[in-house]
Amino acid sequence: MDTYIIVEDPKSWNLKVPGVEVVKARDYLSDERYSTAGTAKVLNCCYYYHYQSTGYYVSLVAAARGHYPMPSVQALQDMRHNVVIRRASHNLTMQIQRSFKTVHGDTFELSIYFGKNVAHRYSTLSKMLFNLFPLPFFRAYFIKEKGEWLLDDVRIIAVRDIPEHHRSFVMEQISGYIGRHTWKRRGKQQPYHYEMAILNSSEDKTPPSNPQAIKKFCRAAERNGVGIEIINRYDYAQLDRYDALFIRDTTAVNHYTYRFARRAESVGLVVIDDSLSILRCANKIFLTELMRRHGVNTPKSLIISKHTAHKVKEAIGFPCVLKIPDSSFSLGVYKFESQDEFHSALDTYFKESELLLAQEYIPTEFDWRVGILNRQPLFVCRYYMADQHWQIYNHHTPNGTDCGMADTLPVNAAPKRIITTALRAAGTIGDGLYGVDIKEVKGRPCVIEINDNPNIDAGIEDEVLKDALYDTVIREFIRRMDVSHGKA
Repeated sequence: MDTYIIVEDPKSWNLKVPGVEVVKARDYLSDERYSTAGTAKVLNCCYYYHYQSTGYYVSLVAAARGHYPMPSVQALQDMRHNVVIRRASHNLTMQIQRSFKTVHGDTFELSIYFGKNVAHRYSTLSKMLFNLFPLPFFRAYFIKEKGEWLLDDVRIIAVRDIPEHHRSFVMEQISGYIGRHTWKRRGKQQPYHYEMAILNSSEDKTPPSNPQAIKKFCRAAERNGVGIEIINRYDYAQLDRYDALFIRDTTAVNHYTYRFARRAESVGLVVIDDSLSILRCANKIFLTELMRRHGVNTPKSLIISKHTAHKVKEAIGFPCVLKIPDSSFSLGVYKFESQDEFHSALDTYFKESELLLAQEYIPTEFDWRVGILNRQPLFVCRYYMADQHWQIYNHHTPNGTDCGMADTLPVNAAPKRIITTALRAAGTIGDGLYGVDIKEVKGRPCVIEINDNPNIDAGIEDEVLKDALYDTVIREFIRRMDVSHGKA
């Protein structure tokens, strides 16, 4: 994907970034070469961005052409609305107070360049503000009222207004934002073919990949000519510097992972897993209805509200399993032995969701997990129940969470009926990376759920394929990036 830096006067632009074309704004808006070009990233560094100015039209026209402008017109408009600024001040109030607790006076200005400030102590706040206002260069104005710091205004900094003592820092941030990283191969510096981000935040208590697996993904990317960076939940606004996003945090709809997927898709990145897969897999009620519609065998199930919960005894029987629709890793999944026990707990669970899912209890020694990538089986595991527990995870032991053992089989050694059922179930979701959980009842596969970001942990899911598993995932990213960039 080409990258353009758009300025009013290219002669005044003294930064040279290999592979990046500096374009006069007037030419970008009127020259047919740019209107008929393929997808491109556009760094809009014009002097003015007010409504119907040259800078405004650069971002507007870029979006119309299918380019990816930075800043977008939406970001330019957001900074002008007081309600957006007030909401940002409220959402960031704890970080704002923490950042300015030693500042004297009642006003403060913070200059932010691609999410960074020259003073390291303001780095967290700068990044959080950049996520809310994805503008290349802007100044945030704060005031102190009744002992509390508030965000009062946000204004773009024109390149010509950047202080002289900030310029070297700003040039460094621009180079880092749009520049290609290099790698060493046989003693030579070569550019990466693509750049990819892995979303893996330390705050995630149940990440789908352990640290060793993340390292293996990074090594596989380097082996295959892909630059790799680990990002966290605060790097939202920097997504458009990459070509792909691999989400390795536990996903949910009302969650930063979904917002990352949507943002990445909007700026043309290849994303696994995509936002639609997250939507489809995150809710067990949706999956139940989807499997029913496509004739995929599942446990006997009943979607219940407060008014229909009494039907569980007749339709499902006891013991039964009750599931919060958006739960994961065995959290929000409960077993009830009797109708009295079931009904006494309902009020608590209906506080979390208007609808719940009741399913028949199917005891098995293990669950099958079939990992699927782009409609092809990637790995097959057997996840055994935790010791003296009915689930794979037991979150209520004296020593914390206990997990059952697991083993991994070659795909061709697993029962064909398990693989066929998994492929059929995952095919109703899409062509991403999925983990299909299956119980086998009297030789008949029964789909329990489909996960949009299945576990890939070093020492478990990679037990058979070893490094080839990580290479396979990275090469699928490359294939998709080649298609996205018109190379395939």
